[in-house]
Order: sequence, then C-alpha cells, then structure tokens
Amino acid sequence: EADLWDRDYLDLVEPAKITIGANGHGEIAFGAMQAGLDLGYSTSMVSFTWAGCDEMDEVSGDGHAELLDDGTMEITFAYHNGDEAILKAKQETSSTAC
Repeated sequence: EADLWDRDYLDLVEPAKITIGANGHGEIAFGAMQAGLDLGYSTSMVSFTWAGCDEMDEVSGDGHAELLDDGTMEITFAYHNGDEAILKAKQETSSTAC
C-alpha cells in the first residue's frame, strides 16, 4: 500500500514489488516505474539510492526501508526533486511443488 497511490496504480504494469538483495543491489517496481537499487545496510534499516524509468522517462531518488514489529516493511521512497511516498510491503510467501 502507499499513501500517494491506490492499489490499481501500484499494480498497473505488474504486481508491485521490492527486492532487497544481500549483495548491495535490489529492485523496485510499481505503477509504470522500474528501478534498480544500490543498498546500504544498518542493524535496523536498509537505505538506498535508485535509478530507473517511469513511463519512458529517466528517474532517480533515494529512500530507506525498515522492518516493523508486525513483519511488514515501511519504505520511504523519494523521487529526486519530486514526490515522497510512504509504502508498506509484506513478505511474499510462496511454495514450490517438487
């Protein structure tokens, strides 16, 4: 969920997602925006800068993500010289049949 956008917008092109890798890189996608993340880690949060495309325009910004007590993640996501949003995410659970 997000404070600026509704669910239909978040899932406009594909289901909204954020991937945080252990190797200092990740990805985020929502609406028509897709971006790569450069990550920095601390004990309580992950900070990031990001760069990508939104409706064929180059965009960039920064933010941070914090794991909350209820298992959700709160993400502050800011466009360079633009909007700032608070996003909430929960870990996707999936099972693979063998």
